[in-house]
Amino acid sequence: MKKTITILGSTGSIGRQTLEVAEHLGLKINALTANSSIDLLEEQIHKFNPKLVAVYDENAAAELRKRIQGNKTQVLAGMDGQITAANDSGADIIVTAIAGQAGLEPTLAAVKTGKRIALANKEPLVCAGETVMQAARKHGAEIIPVDSEHSAIFQCLAGTSSLQSQPNQNRTTQNQPNQTAHPKIKKIILTASGGPFCGKTIEELEKITPEEALKHPNWNMGSKITIDSATLMNKGLELIEAMHLFNINPDKIEVLIHPQSIIHSMVEFEDGSVIAQLSNPDMRQPIQYALTYPDRKPSLTKPLNLTEIGTLTFEKPDTTTFPCLNLAYTAAKKGQNACAILNSANEKAVSDFLCGIITFNDIPKEIEKALKGKR
Repeated sequence: MKKTITILGSTGSIGRQTLEVAEHLGLKINALTANSSIDLLEEQIHKFNPKLVAVYDENAAAELRKRIQGNKTQVLAGMDGQITAANDSGADIIVTAIAGQAGLEPTLAAVKTGKRIALANKEPLVCAGETVMQAARKHGAEIIPVDSEHSAIFQCLAGTSSLQSQPNQNRTTQNQPNQTAHPKIKKIILTASGGPFCGKTIEELEKITPEEALKHPNWNMGSKITIDSATLMNKGLELIEAMHLFNINPDKIEVLIHPQSIIHSMVEFEDGSVIAQLSNPDMRQPIQYALTYPDRKPSLTKPLNLTEIGTLTFEKPDTTTFPCLNLAYTAAKKGQNACAILNSANEKAVSDFLCGIITFNDIPKEIEKALKGKR
């Protein structure tokens, strides 16, 4: 039977790539949502014929209704529209790709359907990880991570014996390393490209412009996540997400700078073995795996040729020059409230930097103030 998917955040980078993968796999589109990008959403409606779409901006939703008069696609508006799209029973898989804290309510609504969730927005787990994971257990939702690092960890764990040792587990726990702590893990190793400024000094970073920060060396991503990558906050948010997904203490999560972005993450087991997942840096690979798991199918990602790459390198992150990573570790150890404050302060600081209000080096300073209750 052909699978049907809903994409929450279809006009963003992950949403657009998910539609590429869906077309490649021959999947049907049930619903799409966007914030205000109705030009692109209109194109997606004409190409994929979803049953419904939801636009957060109500004025943009009204304009879209006028544009597609006569089309069978229903247009909803506001947060209620986003949640209705998440709740709609026509999808087998719901891809949650709404950036930032705005994705929390729709993601929770999606989890409560008990469907498979291809989780592509980390903020719901950063801000409310305990709540989201409890809802997944209660409603039997199957959470498959889409972030390349968490997909890599998921793939490293998927074939290990302890995840298959209880044949009577139901769907809530059978396919999800996030539901049962893995007793044989020594540590999880999250790899990071280091962003465009790896090796620069604090003094050099003071002069960085938003335009320079938005030029990631390996990945094509949205502006917010690209700035997070440049500050290493993206890796900090990912360690909090991994903590919840895989039920592991943050002290057992290590970050390594790996500029080539070929090894997407690793898992070290208590016997000293390390399992890694490798592929070219292309988000379409983890997106497709989340949609087809446990099956694997030919993908749009270019095959990996290690002889062409030649060398893979690793180094410890410079947390003096890039303090956001340590701020995330601190918040992870303090708990959910601190993580929510961290995320909110980071979203505000990144927005201020992109608007020219603060400097690049001010981003961690503003986050630290928020964590200390000084803003």
